[in-house]
Amino acid sequence: MNPAALIFDRDGTLIEHVPYLSEPEQVRLLPGVREALQTAIGAGAHLFLHSNQSGIGRGLFDLASVDACNQRLIELLDLGTRPFERICIAPEVPAAPSLYRKPSPLFAQEVMREFSLLPAAVCYLGDRGSDLATAQAAGTRGVGIASGLDDLRGELQALKLAGEFPVFDSIGAAIDYLFPKP
Repeated sequence: MNPAALIFDRDGTLIEHVPYLSEPEQVRLLPGVREALQTAIGAGAHLFLHSNQSGIGRGLFDLASVDACNQRLIELLDLGTRPFERICIAPEVPAAPSLYRKPSPLFAQEVMREFSLLPAAVCYLGDRGSDLATAQAAGTRGVGIASGLDDLRGELQALKLAGEFPVFDSIGAAIDYLFPKP
């Protein structure tokens, strides 16, 4: 079954990872992202963005900086003014009490409720173990994208999630897996 909703991580999944990104001019799409998202949209999937942004909680930048970087991402995608149905920014630092910081399933639960989706119709895509731990916590599908920044397969092994989720070396391969061509 093709997923009806894709929830993407941002940094390292859609754009190059820049530590504590807060400047829109530093936003650069990873290879194949625009085409992969076009394929998903063409298959009827709803797109969402879920990003941990602890730089806000650390006082390094504010939500307006994150919004400006997200706007730059949307401009570079060139898929219309609202390619993402909803964007969830989790500003909490790792040790703080959290509502939305991944691996919290709250955002996925809200998406499923708002769009009347079963967990099997939702898929998290990301480059970190926390992205796939979110999929597990929400009971949704998950696909890893090994962008090369960290050892995603090693992270999954440490989280005891190895073999639970497929991992691909590019977003294009992940989208081809989720939306196979007839």
